Amino acid sequence: NFNMINKLPFVTLTSLILPSFLCFSESKKNFKCPSGCSCTKETIICVGTSQIPHTIPKEINSLGVCLKESFNILSCKVFLLLFFFYLYRLLNANSLTAIKDDAFSGLPHLEYLFIEGNKIETITKNAFRGLRGLTYLSLANNKIRFLPRGLFFDLDSLLEIDLRGNSFQCGCENKWLMTWLKNTNATVSDVFCAGPSDMKSKRLNDLPIPPGECISTDFLRHQSIPIQSMSADIFSFKDDIFVAMAAPNSNSCVVMEWDHIELNFRKFDNITGKSVVGCKSVLIENHVLIIVTQLFGGSHIYKFDGQQNKFINFQTIEVFNISKPNDIEVFQMEGHWYFVIVDSSKAGMSTLYKWTDQPERNETGFYSYQFLHEWFRDTDAEYVEVDGKSYLILASRSQSPIIYLWNKSTLKFILHSEITNVDDVVAVKAFRVEGDLYLAMACYIGDSKVLKWTNKQFIDVLPLPSRGAMILQPFTFADRHYLALGSDYSFTQIYLWDAETKTFHKFKDIYVQSPRSFTVVTTDRRSFIFSSSFKGKSMVFEHIFVDLSL
Repeated sequence: NFNMINKLPFVTLTSLILPSFLCFSESKKNFKCPSGCSCTKETIICVGTSQIPHTIPKEINSLGVCLKESFNILSCKVFLLLFFFYLYRLLNANSLTAIKDDAFSGLPHLEYLFIEGNKIETITKNAFRGLRGLTYLSLANNKIRFLPRGLFFDLDSLLEIDLRGNSFQCGCENKWLMTWLKNTNATVSDVFCAGPSDMKSKRLNDLPIPPGECISTDFLRHQSIPIQSMSADIFSFKDDIFVAMAAPNSNSCVVMEWDHIELNFRKFDNITGKSVVGCKSVLIENHVLIIVTQLFGGSHIYKFDGQQNKFINFQTIEVFNISKPNDIEVFQMEGHWYFVIVDSSKAGMSTLYKWTDQPERNETGFYSYQFLHEWFRDTDAEYVEVDGKSYLILASRSQSPIIYLWNKSTLKFILHSEITNVDDVVAVKAFRVEGDLYLAMACYIGDSKVLKWTNKQFIDVLPLPSRGAMILQPFTFADRHYLALGSDYSFTQIYLWDAETKTFHKFKDIYVQSPRSFTVVTTDRRSFIFSSSFKGKSMVFEHIFVDLSL
Protein backbone atom coordinates (compact mmCIF):
# COMPACT_ATOMS: atom_id res chain seq x y z
CA ASN A 1 0.00 0.00 0.00
CA PHE A 2 1.08 3.59 -0.64
CA ASN A 3 0.23 6.62 1.45
CA MET A 4 -0.67 10.06 0.06
CA ILE A 5 0.03 10.46 -3.70
CA ASN A 6 -1.40 13.32 -5.74
CA LYS A 7 -0.52 11.86 -9.16
CA LEU A 8 0.77 8.36 -9.07
CA PRO A 9 3.94 7.57 -10.99
CA PHE A 10 4.06 5.32 -13.97
CA VAL A 11 5.84 2.11 -13.04
CA THR A 12 7.66 -0.21 -15.43
CA LEU A 13 9.06 -3.46 -14.12
CA THR A 14 11.12 -5.68 -16.41
CA SER A 15 12.16 -9.12 -15.25
CA LEU A 16 14.04 -12.14 -16.48
CA ILE A 17 12.62 -14.32 -13.73
CA LEU A 18 9.35 -13.49 -12.04
CA PRO A 19 9.03 -14.48 -8.38
CA SER A 20 7.46 -17.77 -7.44
CA PHE A 21 5.17 -16.19 -4.91
CA LEU A 22 3.27 -14.26 -7.62
CA CYS A 23 0.16 -15.99 -8.93
CA PHE A 24 0.92 -17.15 -12.52
CA SER A 25 -1.35 -18.67 -15.07
CA GLU A 26 0.22 -21.61 -16.89
CA SER A 27 -0.50 -20.15 -20.30
CA LYS A 28 -1.36 -16.74 -21.59
CA LYS A 29 -4.44 -18.23 -23.32
CA ASN A 30 -6.02 -18.73 -19.86
CA PHE A 31 -5.11 -15.22 -18.72
CA LYS A 32 -7.69 -12.43 -18.64
CA CYS A 33 -6.28 -8.93 -18.91
CA PRO A 34 -7.12 -7.09 -15.64
CA SER A 35 -9.60 -4.23 -15.63
CA GLY A 36 -7.91 -0.91 -16.39
CA CYS A 37 -4.94 -2.62 -18.02
CA SER A 38 -3.70 -3.06 -21.56
CA CYS A 39 -2.00 -6.37 -22.35
CA THR A 40 0.29 -7.57 -25.12
CA LYS A 41 2.28 -10.78 -25.57
CA GLU A 42 5.06 -9.73 -23.17
CA THR A 43 3.74 -6.63 -21.37
CA ILE A 44 0.97 -5.48 -19.10
CA ILE A 45 0.29 -1.74 -18.67
CA CYS A 46 -2.24 -0.63 -16.06
CA VAL A 47 -3.47 2.98 -15.73
CA GLY A 48 -5.39 4.42 -12.78
CA THR A 49 -5.18 1.30 -10.66
CA SER A 50 -4.38 1.17 -6.95
CA GLN A 51 -2.66 -2.21 -6.92
CA ILE A 52 -0.38 -4.42 -8.98
CA PRO A 53 -2.11 -7.41 -10.67
CA HIS A 54 -1.50 -10.60 -8.71
CA THR A 55 -2.12 -13.07 -11.57
CA ILE A 56 0.54 -12.73 -14.26
CA PRO A 57 1.36 -15.15 -17.12
CA LYS A 58 4.89 -16.47 -17.07
CA GLU A 59 5.52 -15.06 -20.56
CA ILE A 60 5.20 -11.50 -19.23
CA ASN A 61 8.54 -9.75 -18.65
CA SER A 62 7.38 -6.14 -18.32
CA LEU A 63 4.73 -4.78 -16.00
CA GLY A 64 3.73 -1.08 -16.03
CA VAL A 65 1.44 0.52 -13.47
CA CYS A 66 0.18 4.12 -13.43
CA LEU A 67 -1.15 4.44 -9.91
CA LYS A 68 -4.12 6.46 -8.70
CA GLU A 69 -3.84 10.14 -7.82
CA SER A 70 -4.68 9.60 -4.14
CA PHE A 71 -1.11 8.71 -3.19
CA ASN A 72 2.19 10.62 -3.02
CA ILE A 73 4.46 8.69 -0.68
CA LEU A 74 6.23 5.56 -1.82
CA SER A 75 6.40 2.83 0.84
CA CYS A 76 7.47 -0.77 0.87
CA LYS A 77 4.39 -3.00 0.81
CA VAL A 78 3.63 -3.09 -2.89
CA PHE A 79 7.11 -4.32 -3.80
CA LEU A 80 7.10 -7.38 -1.59
CA LEU A 81 5.68 -9.35 -4.56
CA LEU A 82 8.38 -8.25 -7.00
CA PHE A 83 11.47 -9.96 -5.65
CA PHE A 84 13.29 -10.64 -8.92
CA PHE A 85 12.39 -7.60 -11.06
CA TYR A 86 15.39 -5.98 -12.68
CA LEU A 87 13.99 -2.62 -13.80
CA TYR A 88 11.76 -0.18 -12.00
CA ARG A 89 10.86 3.17 -13.51
CA LEU A 90 8.77 6.12 -12.29
CA LEU A 91 8.26 8.35 -15.31
CA ASN A 92 7.40 11.82 -16.52
CA ALA A 93 6.06 14.66 -14.39
CA ASN A 94 4.40 12.73 -11.60
CA SER A 95 3.80 13.99 -8.05
CA LEU A 96 5.70 11.60 -5.84
CA THR A 97 6.90 13.73 -2.88
CA ALA A 98 8.55 11.27 -0.49
CA ILE A 99 10.22 7.87 -0.35
CA LYS A 100 10.08 6.11 3.00
CA ASP A 101 12.21 3.40 4.62
CA ASP A 102 12.28 0.03 2.85
CA ALA A 103 10.26 1.36 -0.08
CA PHE A 104 11.89 -1.28 -2.33
CA SER A 105 11.92 -4.16 0.11
CA GLY A 106 11.93 -7.50 -1.66
CA LEU A 107 13.92 -6.39 -4.72
CA PRO A 108 17.52 -7.44 -4.00
CA HIS A 109 18.14 -8.13 -7.71
CA LEU A 110 16.87 -4.78 -8.94
CA GLU A 111 19.58 -3.26 -11.16
CA TYR A 112 18.06 -0.10 -12.63
CA LEU A 113 15.95 2.40 -10.70
CA PHE A 114 14.62 5.63 -12.26
CA ILE A 115 12.68 8.10 -10.09
CA GLU A 116 12.67 11.18 -12.29
CA GLY A 117 10.55 14.25 -12.89
CA ASN A 118 8.61 13.98 -9.66
CA LYS A 119 8.29 16.38 -6.72
CA ILE A 120 10.37 14.40 -4.26
CA GLU A 121 11.54 16.47 -1.28
CA THR A 122 12.08 13.79 1.35
CA ILE A 123 13.96 10.50 1.18
CA THR A 124 14.50 8.69 4.46
CA LYS A 125 17.81 7.12 5.40
CA ASN A 126 16.81 3.51 4.72
CA ALA A 127 14.72 4.12 1.60
CA PHE A 128 17.05 2.04 -0.60
CA ARG A 129 17.81 -0.64 1.96
CA GLY A 130 18.09 -4.10 0.45
CA LEU A 131 18.97 -3.00 -3.10
CA ARG A 132 22.21 -4.96 -3.11
CA GLY A 133 22.25 -5.40 -6.89
CA LEU A 134 21.41 -1.81 -7.88
CA THR A 135 23.84 -0.50 -10.50
CA TYR A 136 22.05 2.58 -11.87
CA LEU A 137 20.02 5.10 -9.86
CA SER A 138 18.40 8.27 -11.15
CA LEU A 139 16.81 10.85 -8.87
CA ALA A 140 16.99 13.57 -11.52
CA ASN A 141 14.61 16.52 -11.77
CA ASN A 142 12.99 16.43 -8.37
CA LYS A 143 12.92 18.94 -5.50
CA ILE A 144 15.55 17.35 -3.28
CA ARG A 145 17.36 19.81 -0.99
CA PHE A 146 19.08 17.36 1.36
CA LEU A 147 19.85 13.67 1.36
CA PRO A 148 20.14 11.78 4.66
CA ARG A 149 23.62 10.73 5.72
CA GLY A 150 24.48 7.21 4.58
CA LEU A 151 21.69 6.95 1.99
CA PHE A 152 24.02 5.28 -0.56
CA PHE A 153 26.38 3.46 1.81
CA ASP A 154 24.82 0.02 1.32
CA LEU A 155 24.61 0.27 -2.48
CA ASP A 156 27.84 -1.61 -3.08
CA SER A 157 27.06 -2.41 -6.73
CA LEU A 158 26.23 1.15 -7.73
CA LEU A 159 28.03 2.22 -10.92
CA GLU A 160 26.18 5.35 -11.94
CA ILE A 161 23.93 7.90 -10.23
CA ASP A 162 22.09 10.90 -11.65
CA LEU A 163 21.23 13.74 -9.25
CA ARG A 164 20.76 16.56 -11.77
CA GLY A 165 17.91 19.04 -11.66
CA ASN A 166 17.42 19.16 -7.89
CA SER A 167 17.63 21.97 -5.32
CA PHE A 168 20.62 20.88 -3.25
CA GLN A 169 21.63 23.19 -0.42
CA CYS A 170 25.39 23.19 -0.04
CA GLY A 171 25.54 23.39 3.74
CA CYS A 172 26.38 21.19 6.67
CA GLU A 173 23.43 18.86 6.10
CA ASN A 174 24.98 17.78 2.80
CA LYS A 175 28.59 17.72 3.99
CA TRP A 176 28.52 13.91 3.99
CA LEU A 177 27.34 13.98 0.37
CA MET A 178 30.25 16.25 -0.62
CA THR A 179 32.65 13.76 0.96
CA TRP A 180 30.91 10.79 -0.64
CA LEU A 181 31.01 12.39 -4.10
CA LYS A 182 34.77 12.94 -3.77
CA ASN A 183 35.42 9.32 -2.76
CA THR A 184 32.89 7.17 -4.63
CA ASN A 185 33.91 5.00 -7.56
CA ALA A 186 30.49 5.45 -9.16
CA THR A 187 30.02 7.84 -12.07
CA VAL A 188 28.04 10.83 -10.82
CA SER A 189 26.45 13.57 -12.88
CA ASP A 190 27.42 17.15 -12.09
CA VAL A 191 25.49 18.35 -9.05
CA PHE A 192 25.06 22.11 -8.68
CA CYS A 193 24.20 24.08 -5.56
CA ALA A 194 20.84 25.86 -5.45
CA GLY A 195 21.78 27.66 -2.24
CA PRO A 196 22.82 29.36 -0.09
CA SER A 197 23.30 32.43 -2.28
CA ASP A 198 27.10 32.49 -2.03
CA MET A 199 27.23 28.86 -3.20
CA LYS A 200 24.63 29.05 -5.95
CA SER A 201 25.60 27.38 -9.26
CA LYS A 202 28.82 25.93 -7.82
CA ARG A 203 29.48 22.22 -8.26
CA LEU A 204 28.84 20.29 -5.09
CA ASN A 205 31.69 17.95 -6.06
CA ASP A 206 34.20 20.82 -6.09
CA LEU A 207 33.39 22.50 -2.78
CA PRO A 208 36.11 22.41 -0.11
CA ILE A 209 35.23 20.91 3.24
CA PRO A 210 37.07 22.98 5.88
CA PRO A 211 37.80 21.01 9.06
CA GLY A 212 35.44 21.96 11.86
CA GLU A 213 33.17 23.91 9.52
CA CYS A 214 30.10 21.88 10.47
CA ILE A 215 30.92 21.34 14.12
CA SER A 216 28.85 23.16 16.73
CA THR A 217 28.57 22.77 20.50
CA ASP A 218 25.88 22.39 23.10
CA PHE A 219 25.44 22.39 26.88
CA LEU A 220 23.65 19.34 28.26
CA ARG A 221 22.45 19.13 31.84
CA HIS A 222 24.67 16.60 33.60
CA GLN A 223 24.02 16.93 37.34
CA SER A 224 21.66 18.77 39.65
CA ILE A 225 23.02 19.55 43.13
CA PRO A 226 20.44 20.45 45.83
CA ILE A 227 22.58 23.21 47.35
CA GLN A 228 21.83 26.93 47.17
CA SER A 229 25.11 28.81 46.93
CA MET A 230 26.57 32.26 46.37
CA SER A 231 29.67 31.03 44.59
CA ALA A 232 31.50 27.94 43.38
CA ASP A 233 35.28 27.75 43.23
CA ILE A 234 37.02 24.85 41.49
CA PHE A 235 40.46 23.66 42.59
CA SER A 236 42.68 20.61 42.06
CA PHE A 237 44.85 18.73 44.51
CA LYS A 238 46.73 15.46 43.93
CA ASP A 239 44.88 14.68 40.68
CA ASP A 240 41.52 15.19 42.35
CA ILE A 241 39.07 17.99 41.58
CA PHE A 242 37.08 19.82 44.23
CA VAL A 243 34.53 22.60 44.35
CA ALA A 244 34.01 24.92 47.33
CA MET A 245 30.48 26.34 47.52
CA ALA A 246 29.43 29.24 49.75
CA ALA A 247 26.01 28.25 51.10
CA PRO A 248 24.63 30.99 53.41
CA ASN A 249 21.26 29.28 53.93
CA SER A 250 22.97 26.24 55.44
CA ASN A 251 25.64 28.33 57.21
CA SER A 252 28.45 26.41 55.59
CA CYS A 253 31.10 26.18 52.94
CA VAL A 254 30.35 22.89 51.21
CA VAL A 255 33.33 21.10 49.65
CA MET A 256 32.50 18.54 46.98
CA GLU A 257 34.80 16.07 45.21
CA TRP A 258 34.65 14.78 41.64
CA ASP A 259 33.90 11.05 41.51
CA HIS A 260 35.91 9.62 38.60
CA ILE A 261 33.77 6.47 38.53
CA GLU A 262 30.27 7.93 38.79
CA LEU A 263 31.39 11.03 36.85
CA ASN A 264 29.69 13.54 39.12
CA PHE A 265 30.32 15.60 42.25
CA ARG A 266 29.82 14.11 45.71
CA LYS A 267 30.04 15.54 49.23
CA PHE A 268 33.57 15.66 50.66
CA ASP A 269 33.59 18.08 53.61
CA ASN A 270 31.44 20.69 55.28
CA ILE A 271 32.99 23.82 56.82
CA THR A 272 30.41 25.27 59.19
CA GLY A 273 30.09 28.99 59.82
CA LYS A 274 27.60 31.84 60.13
CA SER A 275 26.04 33.31 56.98
CA VAL A 276 28.90 32.16 54.75
CA VAL A 277 29.00 34.36 51.63
CA GLY A 278 32.37 33.42 50.13
CA CYS A 279 34.59 30.34 49.74
CA LYS A 280 37.81 30.75 47.78
CA SER A 281 40.65 28.27 47.43
CA VAL A 282 44.36 28.97 47.14
CA LEU A 283 47.21 26.45 46.87
CA ILE A 284 50.50 27.76 48.26
CA GLU A 285 53.43 25.34 48.38
CA ASN A 286 52.15 22.43 50.49
CA HIS A 287 49.16 24.35 51.83
CA VAL A 288 45.65 23.79 50.47
CA LEU A 289 43.64 26.67 51.86
CA ILE A 290 40.03 27.83 51.66
CA ILE A 291 39.24 31.43 52.56
CA VAL A 292 35.76 31.65 54.11
CA THR A 293 34.07 35.04 54.47
CA GLN A 294 31.00 35.49 56.67
CA LEU A 295 28.50 38.23 57.43
CA PHE A 296 28.77 37.42 61.12
CA GLY A 297 31.47 35.91 63.28
CA GLY A 298 34.44 37.14 61.28
CA SER A 299 36.19 35.42 58.40
CA HIS A 300 38.60 32.50 58.53
CA ILE A 301 41.07 30.45 56.54
CA TYR A 302 40.85 26.66 56.63
CA LYS A 303 43.67 24.29 55.75
CA PHE A 304 43.39 20.74 54.47
CA ASP A 305 44.66 18.19 56.99
CA GLY A 306 45.75 15.01 55.23
CA GLN A 307 45.62 12.88 58.36
CA GLN A 308 42.06 13.86 59.19
CA ASN A 309 41.13 14.11 55.50
CA LYS A 310 39.23 17.33 56.11
CA PHE A 311 39.66 21.09 56.37
CA ILE A 312 40.53 22.50 59.78
CA ASN A 313 40.69 26.08 61.07
CA PHE A 314 44.06 27.57 60.15
CA GLN A 315 43.73 31.32 60.70
CA THR A 316 41.27 33.99 61.74
CA ILE A 317 41.42 36.90 59.30
CA GLU A 318 41.76 40.48 60.49
CA VAL A 319 38.51 42.10 59.40
CA PHE A 320 38.45 45.27 61.49
CA ASN A 321 37.43 47.42 58.53
CA ILE A 322 35.16 44.93 56.76
CA SER A 323 31.44 45.07 57.47
CA LYS A 324 29.81 43.23 54.58
CA PRO A 325 32.14 41.01 52.52
CA ASN A 326 30.87 40.46 48.99
CA ASP A 327 33.72 38.91 46.98
CA ILE A 328 37.17 37.36 47.31
CA GLU A 329 39.78 37.86 44.59
CA VAL A 330 42.96 35.74 44.86
CA PHE A 331 46.02 36.45 42.71
CA GLN A 332 49.78 36.05 42.53
CA MET A 333 51.92 39.07 41.72
CA GLU A 334 55.72 39.24 41.47
CA GLY A 335 56.03 35.88 43.24
CA HIS A 336 53.79 36.83 46.17
CA TRP A 337 50.25 35.72 46.96
CA TYR A 338 47.48 38.22 47.72
CA PHE A 339 43.75 38.32 48.08
CA VAL A 340 41.20 41.11 48.32
CA ILE A 341 38.04 40.98 50.39
CA VAL A 342 35.56 43.31 48.73
CA ASP A 343 33.29 45.18 51.13
CA SER A 344 29.85 46.19 49.89
CA SER A 345 28.84 48.42 52.79
CA LYS A 346 29.48 52.15 53.04
CA ALA A 347 30.92 51.66 56.49
CA GLY A 348 33.58 49.18 55.42
CA MET A 349 36.77 49.21 53.37
CA SER A 350 37.86 46.70 50.77
CA THR A 351 41.11 45.23 52.05
CA LEU A 352 44.19 43.69 50.43
CA TYR A 353 45.88 40.77 52.24
CA LYS A 354 49.36 39.35 51.61
CA TRP A 355 50.75 35.89 52.33
CA THR A 356 53.57 35.83 54.86
CA ASP A 357 55.58 32.74 55.76
CA GLN A 358 57.80 33.54 58.76
CA PRO A 359 57.46 30.62 61.17
CA GLU A 360 60.27 31.97 63.36
CA ARG A 361 58.02 34.96 64.10
CA ASN A 362 54.94 32.78 64.29
CA GLU A 363 53.60 34.52 61.19
CA THR A 364 52.39 32.08 58.57
CA GLY A 365 49.20 33.15 56.86
CA PHE A 366 47.51 36.08 55.18
CA TYR A 367 47.73 39.47 56.87
CA SER A 368 46.18 42.81 55.99
CA TYR A 369 48.50 44.73 53.70
CA GLN A 370 46.56 47.70 52.29
CA PHE A 371 43.20 49.35 52.81
CA LEU A 372 41.55 50.49 49.60
CA HIS A 373 38.91 53.18 49.13
CA GLU A 374 35.91 53.55 51.43
CA TRP A 375 32.30 54.67 51.01
CA PHE A 376 32.01 52.98 47.67
CA ARG A 377 29.82 49.89 48.27
CA ASP A 378 32.21 47.69 46.28
CA THR A 379 30.76 44.58 44.68
CA ASP A 380 33.62 42.80 42.91
CA ALA A 381 37.37 42.92 42.29
CA GLU A 382 39.43 41.69 39.34
CA TYR A 383 43.21 41.55 38.98
CA VAL A 384 44.68 41.98 35.49
CA GLU A 385 48.15 42.21 33.97
CA VAL A 386 48.59 44.12 30.71
CA ASP A 387 51.44 45.98 29.02
CA GLY A 388 53.83 44.83 31.75
CA LYS A 389 51.78 46.44 34.52
CA SER A 390 49.49 45.11 37.23
CA TYR A 391 46.02 46.55 37.80
CA LEU A 392 43.25 45.95 40.31
CA ILE A 393 39.71 46.84 39.24
CA LEU A 394 37.03 47.48 41.85
CA ALA A 395 33.39 47.53 40.76
CA SER A 396 30.69 49.33 42.70
CA ARG A 397 26.90 49.70 42.91
CA SER A 398 27.14 53.44 43.61
CA GLN A 399 30.23 54.66 41.72
CA SER A 400 31.99 54.09 38.43
CA PRO A 401 34.46 51.18 38.49
CA ILE A 402 37.88 52.22 39.81
CA ILE A 403 41.24 51.05 38.43
CA TYR A 404 44.24 50.79 40.75
CA LEU A 405 47.81 50.50 39.44
CA TRP A 406 50.54 48.61 41.28
CA ASN A 407 53.37 50.97 42.18
CA LYS A 408 56.66 49.08 42.07
CA SER A 409 58.39 51.69 44.21
CA THR A 410 55.97 51.84 47.12
CA LEU A 411 54.75 48.25 46.57
CA LYS A 412 51.18 49.49 46.95
CA PHE A 413 48.20 49.97 44.68
CA ILE A 414 47.58 53.58 43.76
CA LEU A 415 44.49 55.13 42.20
CA HIS A 416 44.93 55.20 38.44
CA SER A 417 41.63 55.95 36.69
CA GLU A 418 37.97 55.09 36.48
CA ILE A 419 35.80 53.42 33.84
CA THR A 420 33.13 55.89 32.81
CA ASN A 421 29.61 55.37 31.48
CA VAL A 422 29.16 52.09 33.32
CA ASP A 423 26.82 52.11 36.31
CA ASP A 424 25.56 49.71 38.94
CA VAL A 425 28.19 47.05 38.23
CA VAL A 426 27.72 43.90 40.30
CA ALA A 427 30.47 41.74 38.77
CA VAL A 428 33.59 42.25 36.65
CA LYS A 429 35.64 39.51 34.95
CA ALA A 430 38.71 39.83 32.73
CA PHE A 431 39.45 37.55 29.79
CA ARG A 432 41.54 37.38 26.64
CA VAL A 433 40.54 36.51 23.09
CA GLU A 434 43.10 36.38 20.28
CA GLY A 435 45.61 38.24 22.44
CA ASP A 436 43.32 41.15 23.32
CA LEU A 437 42.23 41.95 26.88
CA TYR A 438 38.53 42.41 27.62
CA LEU A 439 36.34 43.06 30.65
CA ALA A 440 32.88 41.57 31.11
CA MET A 441 30.78 43.76 33.40
CA ALA A 442 27.39 42.62 34.68
CA CYS A 443 25.06 45.52 35.45
CA TYR A 444 21.94 44.99 37.54
CA ILE A 445 20.20 47.99 35.98
CA GLY A 446 20.71 48.73 32.31
CA ASP A 447 22.83 46.93 29.74
CA SER A 448 25.74 44.78 30.77
CA LYS A 449 28.99 45.61 28.96
CA VAL A 450 31.99 44.11 27.23
CA LEU A 451 34.98 46.47 27.22
CA LYS A 452 38.28 46.18 25.36
CA TRP A 453 41.71 47.43 26.44
CA THR A 454 42.63 49.97 23.77
CA ASN A 455 45.24 52.76 23.97
CA LYS A 456 45.82 52.15 27.68
CA GLN A 457 42.14 52.34 28.62
CA PHE A 458 39.01 50.20 28.54
CA ILE A 459 36.58 51.08 25.75
CA ASP A 460 32.96 49.91 25.58
CA VAL A 461 32.67 47.62 22.53
CA LEU A 462 29.51 45.56 23.12
CA PRO A 463 26.35 46.29 25.13
CA LEU A 464 24.36 43.22 26.16
CA PRO A 465 20.71 43.91 26.99
CA SER A 466 19.99 42.59 30.46
CA ARG A 467 17.72 43.11 33.43
CA GLY A 468 18.66 42.05 36.90
CA ALA A 469 21.99 40.63 35.72
CA MET A 470 24.18 39.24 38.51
CA ILE A 471 26.99 37.61 36.54
CA LEU A 472 28.62 37.98 33.12
CA GLN A 473 31.13 35.16 33.11
CA PRO A 474 33.66 34.52 30.33
CA PHE A 475 34.90 30.95 29.87
CA THR A 476 36.70 28.97 27.19
CA PHE A 477 36.65 25.38 25.93
CA ALA A 478 39.34 24.54 23.36
CA ASP A 479 39.20 27.40 20.84
CA ARG A 480 35.63 28.45 21.64
CA HIS A 481 35.06 31.53 23.78
CA TYR A 482 31.78 32.06 25.61
CA LEU A 483 30.01 34.56 27.83
CA ALA A 484 27.30 33.48 30.27
CA LEU A 485 24.90 36.29 31.19
CA GLY A 486 23.00 35.21 34.30
CA SER A 487 19.96 36.99 35.69
CA ASP A 488 17.41 36.50 38.46
CA TYR A 489 14.58 37.17 36.02
CA SER A 490 15.31 35.17 32.88
CA PHE A 491 17.16 32.25 31.37
CA THR A 492 20.94 32.41 31.29
CA GLN A 493 22.03 33.62 27.87
CA ILE A 494 25.14 32.03 26.37
CA TYR A 495 27.08 34.11 23.86
CA LEU A 496 29.72 32.70 21.49
CA TRP A 497 32.70 34.55 20.03
CA ASP A 498 32.67 34.92 16.24
CA ALA A 499 36.24 35.06 14.94
CA GLU A 500 35.16 36.69 11.68
CA THR A 501 33.12 39.57 13.11
CA LYS A 502 35.33 39.84 16.23
CA THR A 503 32.38 39.99 18.58
CA PHE A 504 29.98 37.83 20.58
CA HIS A 505 26.67 36.58 19.21
CA LYS A 506 23.76 34.98 21.05
CA PHE A 507 24.25 31.21 21.02
CA LYS A 508 21.63 29.61 23.24
CA ASP A 509 19.76 29.75 26.56
CA ILE A 510 20.19 27.47 29.55
CA TYR A 511 18.17 27.48 32.74
CA VAL A 512 19.71 28.05 36.15
CA GLN A 513 17.62 29.70 38.83
CA SER A 514 19.33 32.88 40.11
CA PRO A 515 22.87 31.95 38.97
CA ARG A 516 25.82 33.49 40.78
CA SER A 517 28.84 31.89 39.09
CA PHE A 518 29.91 29.77 36.14
CA THR A 519 33.14 27.82 36.50
CA VAL A 520 34.88 25.48 34.06
CA VAL A 521 35.64 21.89 35.06
CA THR A 522 37.73 19.68 32.77
CA THR A 523 38.31 16.07 33.79
CA ASP A 524 38.26 12.53 32.40
CA ARG A 525 38.51 13.98 28.87
CA ARG A 526 35.18 15.72 29.36
CA SER A 527 34.35 19.37 29.90
CA PHE A 528 31.73 20.85 32.20
CA ILE A 529 30.48 24.19 33.41
CA PHE A 530 29.52 24.39 37.10
CA SER A 531 26.87 26.98 37.95
CA SER A 532 25.98 27.97 41.49
CA SER A 533 22.39 28.99 42.21
CA PHE A 534 21.33 31.36 44.98
CA LYS A 535 17.68 30.29 45.06
CA GLY A 536 17.56 26.83 43.50
CA LYS A 537 19.69 23.83 42.67
CA SER A 538 23.25 24.32 41.50
CA MET A 539 23.75 22.81 38.07
CA VAL A 540 26.51 21.06 36.14
CA PHE A 541 26.30 21.21 32.33
CA GLU A 542 28.47 19.17 30.00
CA HIS A 543 30.00 20.95 27.04
CA ILE A 544 29.70 18.68 24.00
CA PHE A 545 30.51 18.94 20.30
CA VAL A 546 27.73 18.40 17.78
CA ASP A 547 28.30 17.37 14.16
CA LEU A 548 25.70 19.31 12.15
CA SER A 549 26.28 17.09 9.14
CA LEU A 550 24.79 14.06 10.87
